[in-house]
Amino acid sequence: MTNSAPVNAQRANPADGVHDRLKRARVASRALATANGDVKNRALEALAVQVVDATARILAANATDLENGERAGLAAGLLDRLRLDESRVSALASAVREIAALTDPVGQTLRGSRLPNGVKIDQVRVPFGVVGAIYEARPNVTIDIAALALKSGNAVVLRGGTAAENTNRELVRVIRDALTSAGLPEDAVQTVDDFGREGATQLMQARGLVDVLVPRGSASLIQAVVTESRVPVIETGAGVVHIYLDESARLDWATEIVHNAKVQRPSVCNAVETVLVHRDAAERLLPSVLDRLAASGVTIHADEAVAALFPGTVPAVDEDWATEHMSLDISVRVVDDLDEALDHIRRYSTGHTESILTEDVAAAERFLAEVDSAVVMVNASTRFTDGGEFGFGAEVGISTQKLHARGPMGVTELTSTKWTVRGTGQVRA
Repeated sequence: MTNSAPVNAQRANPADGVHDRLKRARVASRALATANGDVKNRALEALAVQVVDATARILAANATDLENGERAGLAAGLLDRLRLDESRVSALASAVREIAALTDPVGQTLRGSRLPNGVKIDQVRVPFGVVGAIYEARPNVTIDIAALALKSGNAVVLRGGTAAENTNRELVRVIRDALTSAGLPEDAVQTVDDFGREGATQLMQARGLVDVLVPRGSASLIQAVVTESRVPVIETGAGVVHIYLDESARLDWATEIVHNAKVQRPSVCNAVETVLVHRDAAERLLPSVLDRLAASGVTIHADEAVAALFPGTVPAVDEDWATEHMSLDISVRVVDDLDEALDHIRRYSTGHTESILTEDVAAAERFLAEVDSAVVMVNASTRFTDGGEFGFGAEVGISTQKLHARGPMGVTELTSTKWTVRGTGQVRA
């Protein structure tokens, strides 16, 4: 980068260590926690404008990251997640504006009561304080998490990984400039990218300075954070996502939905990885469904029953059923009935998203009731599991755990609660 970089660009130096940045984020979080909605929205609008204004600079940095990634042999799915173009940058700005338009969750009263002695008790939403995020090859996450954190009154510390280092540096500059322009502390958004793995390690160990940590990325990255972190973690999960084609599934819906769920963007966590089909519907449905997939370049990993109906597949092996392909690959299996489909999902699902295609109301309701995943669907593409699609503007991640938050996480999921008690001199009897 040139020597004319703004002062808001963060670089490692002996007087500016990870611990120093975390402490400054903690101080900045106090200002954000009490900032009113208008101030936060001004910062978000400034961010949306500056993202668009900086498009050329952002894309130039992204081109460098893509070249480095190609030389390093990054998988096609990771390169797709890493890639930005004008439309994706514009979409980032649009997402920021959608977040600004959301109701501010901070200060909302969830419930309240008044004791017989007149003491008033309320439970209200408050920010976490400092949110950490560790992610890989996903520059959009830099903007999404920063914007969601700002709207919910949190400071944020980012570790975006080496693959997107140049892109993230430019994006963090834009974010910090937008905060300053609205009169908010630039230290509310920090990056530890320039400290490499040591930055990630210190972020995971920063209990007391960082309130919660959200990992986004591969199953191995998420597991490493869950295992090594001393900071409480909201676990986002890999997506071994299923679609079950029931006996009564419509052929046109099955063909279009499976194709959309696999092909529209195969590198993301809500793309379908396994299709299960009722044995009595296999001959009716599979030729059309698989022909459409094959025409789009999808490699079909098939069991023997599927291969008999559709030549040209590759034999499925046991590990295929547990694989998040993140590519134009899909695993397909014939099952005897809904019970066997449910058993398969229980065994191999990562608890992300599952969908049933059916005209049978009883089968649909049973699927909704018995599948234990963050998002369960009927007659819809799994690609709808997304914060933007759910009306959140963007998402911090898709939580597959069951504590605090589950499914796409927006501004509300970046808050906790506290109790306020107002009295007029009462003492407990």
